[in-house]
Amino acid sequence: MSVNTPEELRALQAAGRIVAATIRAMRRAVRPGVTTAELDAIAGREFARAGARSGPQLDYGFPGVTCISVNDEAVHGIPGRRRLRRGDLVKLDVTAELDGFYADACRTVVVGDGRPQALKLVRTAEQALQRALKVAVAGRPLNAIGARVQETVHARGFSLCDGLMGHGIGRRIHEAPDVPNQFEPALSQPLGEGLVITVEPLVVGTRRAHDRRARRCAARVDRVTAERVRRRR
Repeated sequence: MSVNTPEELRALQAAGRIVAATIRAMRRAVRPGVTTAELDAIAGREFARAGARSGPQLDYGFPGVTCISVNDEAVHGIPGRRRLRRGDLVKLDVTAELDGFYADACRTVVVGDGRPQALKLVRTAEQALQRALKVAVAGRPLNAIGARVQETVHARGFSLCDGLMGHGIGRRIHEAPDVPNQFEPALSQPLGEGLVITVEPLVVGTRRAHDRRARRCAARVDRVTAERVRRRR
């Protein structure tokens, strides 16, 4: 969506504050031995306290309040009995709906002491996000975002998970436009004033060892997630 009024902007900001507070509460609870279901319950309590609802549950009937993915699960992990272990990489993906407006964010957290390569991967994703946000301004081409993400990630020796990307958001989780994590020459249209998007660098492995895995990860994770959802219904 595009923000057209101060009231819409304030509504989006309110949803964003809930997402930020929820991620902070979940991060504080990340430690060896905690289950992903326990982390998800924290999100549920934060949402209930704020009068918010889970975007994935509203739009897709997702089994959890949030998506929690561990290690080689790229996205859309279903919270459950899995207990975190020291060194795990945990993705806390939180989307809240409040009064008809959605906000979405994800942070990757290392459980306990992480290996240097894991810590570098997290830093790379954060750096790619910060660099991409600098070009995500009205008037710049949409493909400048992907170009900045791709440049940053590849320069640090990592790959991007093909098929997973940012997107428009506002009245639903996923709205137009798609925001790829690589340079797409055709996406030269300028970003409009007030457009609301997510920027989501999904960083995987090292380029040498994991390029093939990166090409497959989106389809594999979504296939597994869909099957888990089907079984729980």
